Amino acid sequence: MRFQLESFNTISEQLRREIEAVGKIISFEKNDILFDVDETLEHFFIFLSGKVKVFEMNLNNGKEQTLYLLGRGDMFDTVTLLDGKPHEVMSEILEAGEALKVPIGKVREWMYDYPVFGEIVLKYVAGQLRHVEELAADLTLLDTKERLIKLIVQNMEKSRHTGQNMLENLSHAEIAKLIGTVRHVVDRHIKQLKSEGIIEAGRRKIALKNMEKLQEKLDDLL
Repeated sequence: MRFQLESFNTISEQLRREIEAVGKIISFEKNDILFDVDETLEHFFIFLSGKVKVFEMNLNNGKEQTLYLLGRGDMFDTVTLLDGKPHEVMSEILEAGEALKVPIGKVREWMYDYPVFGEIVLKYVAGQLRHVEELAADLTLLDTKERLIKLIVQNMEKSRHTGQNMLENLSHAEIAKLIGTVRHVVDRHIKQLKSEGIIEAGRRKIALKNMEKLQEKLDDLL
């Protein structure tokens, strides 16, 4: 097994060999249950492909809020990695893929023994913190159309770096959970953006038609 991932290009060859010695590449299918609380107390996952959502749900009313949509280069679970405690969030596999599965204790060792590796992990954690902070602010300060526009712009920017379009093949219901609303609201906003010539939208696919115009809308809103 050869561990090759762009975000880890700067690690030493010695660490790469250690990762390959103790890590295991696992495959997962849509709707599999792999990342439960007990599993993440023992193992850490670095995604090579696929899509996994991490979310919170109100069991009394069934409302969901997606916290993270994880794909190539993402890691799970960084909260348990840092504090060693169970992390009570839910996860669901949306698209089949592969992940590197590593004993979580080894990851903690590597963070101390290999500063470059530790810096990669901590920068990733900082990015997650910024994302959740921004999500909380957006849910409070922006309306649903503004949140959708921002999501599309951020997704396009991220896809340029990872080569993976995280919104592709997502239903409007799943997109709604990313921005804290419901499917019919997303349907309405997508139709509006389509009529304005900003996007092209088909079944489970949103293609950007006019990035400049979409960015202008976001700049005006913010």
